[in-house]
Amino acid sequence: MASTEPFSVVIVGGGLVGSLAAVFCAKRGWKVDLYELRKDPREDASQSGRSINLALSVRGISALRAAGVEEKILNNMIPMKGRMIHTRDGKLSSQPYGIFGECINSVDRMLMNKHLLDSVETLPNVKLHFEHDLKQCDFDARKAVFARKDGSSITVHADLIIGADGAHSRTRQQLMRRTRVNFSQSYIDHGYVELTIPPTQDGDYAMDAHHLHIWPRQTFMMIALPNLDKSFTVTLFMPWSKFEAIKTEEDLVTFFEETFPDSVPLMGQKLLVQEYFKNSKGSLIQIKARPYHFRDRVVVIGDAAHAMVPFYGQGMNCGMEDCIVLESILTKHCGLPSSGRRPSADTLAAALEEYTNTRNPDVEAMCDLAMYNYIEMRSSVTKAGYIFRKTVEGWLHRLMPTVVIPLYTMVSFTRIPYAEAMRRWERQSKWFDLARWIGELVAISTVVGAGLYWGARWRGVRELLWRQN
Repeated sequence: MASTEPFSVVIVGGGLVGSLAAVFCAKRGWKVDLYELRKDPREDASQSGRSINLALSVRGISALRAAGVEEKILNNMIPMKGRMIHTRDGKLSSQPYGIFGECINSVDRMLMNKHLLDSVETLPNVKLHFEHDLKQCDFDARKAVFARKDGSSITVHADLIIGADGAHSRTRQQLMRRTRVNFSQSYIDHGYVELTIPPTQDGDYAMDAHHLHIWPRQTFMMIALPNLDKSFTVTLFMPWSKFEAIKTEEDLVTFFEETFPDSVPLMGQKLLVQEYFKNSKGSLIQIKARPYHFRDRVVVIGDAAHAMVPFYGQGMNCGMEDCIVLESILTKHCGLPSSGRRPSADTLAAALEEYTNTRNPDVEAMCDLAMYNYIEMRSSVTKAGYIFRKTVEGWLHRLMPTVVIPLYTMVSFTRIPYAEAMRRWERQSKWFDLARWIGELVAISTVVGAGLYWGARWRGVRELLWRQN
């Protein structure tokens, strides 16, 4: 006889992806318990520990809309229409993200997290549990053990465990103990530190607020995103060796005045020094894993399944898209959320297997693209060849909007699967390289032909003159 108990889900991780997953699960009529290691960020903002702003684009917005929790976020974001390039001599140049006015959006991480938790808390079939540290999972027995802040532990049972507990996921570690998971982790030899450009004395933005500002310096870079309080969050990415070479205040000020001279008066030397030496230096990690599930018992999503470096602004968007991809597959196998149907073990296992098989190629492609985009942002954006190609692709996209689509447009402004976007970009690159090669060949042939023609004419003139003499 089928169970009459509601289907129960434990979600590990109450960040952006975990709280959004809780909304989707709750709307299926499932009983949801969400466990978070940290304190409730609505009561203790110091527990965020992360960048205060993020770049929200189409994939993330689509997920918020599908969950019905988008309104407050969309009303509190700052559209950025392109990159503003800062050269060493202080010159500025704007590079639009798209030819049709597309924008990515600077959003406050804490605002989003608080809003999603508020949205979850209004649902009657969800309970939130903060300061609970996952210690062990027994997927065969369908249970998880959490340590609480008072030193005690609690064992909870659930039909499904969803791990959304970040790059250093304990859920993924437990999954790897139970089944054969192919796993890779790599740190790049670059770190980051966050700084601030405060509002002006008049209380306005110190720079154009509708751009993502970049100071590209070939092997490293600095970026700045606008905040609602009229400040900018500045992030300096560079090799660890450069961080280690800056030992004193004088080292720091000299480095900035030589490398990012226009930023120093915007930050203020005192604030720059204070934040640089006070703020922690973060590492940049990439994680790939497969599969994301074990039978019908557990699935990992977001950074727990695929952590990527931040240079495409897709980490959050990709994690949120995980939620709608999983939801669409659950609908395919288990019926519409409104059906209230309790999924069978076999049905749910088939859905989770399809999720792994569908999602893994896409997110691994995105991990690779994020690595590639670091090179583009810190170096390529200043090169004539890159600017020429971007211009030509823009023209072709305007003429043939469904045939030629720039890579950045496919990734940030559509929901074309990441792997398909990469394949299309590679095909377009081959055609672009072929066209460039043909153009260069025609140009060389024209020059050679003109040389031969005028050479022949000159020989004819010389023969004529010789005969006349």
